[in-house]
Amino acid sequence: MVGLDRKRPESAALEPRIRAAGPPWLDRIRADALDRFAGLGFPTTHDEEWKYTNVAPITRLALDPALRVPAAVELSAPGSLPKGVRLCSLAEAFRAEPDLLEEHLARHAGFERHAFVALNTAFLEDGVLLHIPDGVVVEQPLQLLFAAAANGRPTVSHPRVLVVAGRGSQATVIESYRGADGSVYFTNAVTEVVLGEGALLDYTRLVTESDRAFHFGALHVRQGRSSSFTSHSVTLGGGLVRNEVGAVLAGEGAECALNGLYAARGRQHIDNYTTIDHARPHSTSHELYKGILDGHAQAVFHGRIIVRREAQKTDAIQRNKNLLLSEDAVVNTKPQLEIYADDVRCTHGATVGQVDADALFYLRSRGIAQAQARHLLTCAFAGEMIDRLKVEALRGLLAETLAGRLEAERGGGG
Repeated sequence: MVGLDRKRPESAALEPRIRAAGPPWLDRIRADALDRFAGLGFPTTHDEEWKYTNVAPITRLALDPALRVPAAVELSAPGSLPKGVRLCSLAEAFRAEPDLLEEHLARHAGFERHAFVALNTAFLEDGVLLHIPDGVVVEQPLQLLFAAAANGRPTVSHPRVLVVAGRGSQATVIESYRGADGSVYFTNAVTEVVLGEGALLDYTRLVTESDRAFHFGALHVRQGRSSSFTSHSVTLGGGLVRNEVGAVLAGEGAECALNGLYAARGRQHIDNYTTIDHARPHSTSHELYKGILDGHAQAVFHGRIIVRREAQKTDAIQRNKNLLLSEDAVVNTKPQLEIYADDVRCTHGATVGQVDADALFYLRSRGIAQAQARHLLTCAFAGEMIDRLKVEALRGLLAETLAGRLEAERGGGG
C-alpha cells in the first residue's frame, strides 16, 4: 500500500519492480525525480498556479499500486501500420529503440517545478511509445486506451506516453482514460510529444473517469520548424481533474491549436492549465476552451501565452468561454499574455455567462418548451468544439454522450 505523503510517497511496494525495469540512465532520472518531488511536495492553494484547486484529498488516501496492464492500442479500422511505424509498450521499446528513448523519454516534460510530473517520472515503469519515421503518413487514427479496473481498493497508476513524429510525418491519435463508475483511484498521466520539421499531428485527450476518481494529466509538446500540432482536450468525467498542456514552438513557422471542452456537474472540479511558448519567429497559435457547468461544479482555466524576444511576427489568439446552468456553479478564469517581442499580434479574452436570453426567447416564441430550448442552446454551445474533432466516429459519440448528460440533468422536462 502506498500512502501519498505530502513530501515523499512511500515507495517500498514499487521500488523493487521499478528498479528491475529500464536502463541505468532511466534509474538516474527516476532518482532525481523522486528527490525533486520530496523537495516540492504536493502543491497547495498557497501556490498561485493551484490557487483554486485543492489536492489535499489525494494525500489522505491509502493507495495500492495498480496492476501493470499495458494500454490497449487500437486502429480505428482494420489494417497494419505503415512500414517503419512502431507502436509498442515502453518495456518493448527499451529493447527495440533504446537510443530513441534515451534521447526523448523524460527530456521534455520537466519535473523541476511540476510535482505531479516528478511523481510520474519517479515511478515511470511502462507505458506506450509511438514512433513515426520521417515522411510517413498514418492514415487511420490510433487510440491509446487506459482503463482503471475496480478491485475494491483505491489504486494509483502513472501512465507514460512518448510520441515522436519524424520530419514531414502525419498522424491522428486519441488518448483515452476511463474507469468504472463509483470506483476511487488516482491516475497521474504524462505524455511527451516531439514533432520534427514539417510534422503534422492531431491529438485528442479524452477523460471520462469515474465520478470519484482523481485525474492529473500533463501533455508536453516540443515543435520543430513548420510543424503543426492540434490538441483536443475533452473532459466529461472525474471527481477532481487537472489537465495541463504545454507546447513549446521551438522552430520557426510552427503552428499550434489548443481546443478544449469540459462539462462538469454535481460537485466535479475540472482545472485546465495551458502554456503556449512562442520561442521562434513567424509562429501561430489559436486556443479556445469552452466549459459547461451545472449543479455545484467548479472549473478553473488558466492559460498562458509566452512570446519570447526572438519570436517576432507571432500571431496568437486565446479565448475561454463558460456556460453556467446553475447559480451554484463557479468558474475561475485567467487568460494571460507575456510578451517580450515588439512585432506581434496577440489577443485574449474570457466570458462567463448563462444561456443567451434572446436566443432562448426566440426558440420559446417558436413553440419550443423552455427546458428543451435550453438543452438545444447548450448542445450548440458545445457543438463548436465537437465539430473540430477530426475523427467522425468520435464526434458522433461525444455529441451523443454530452446530449445524454444534459438530458439527464434537466430530467427530461418539457
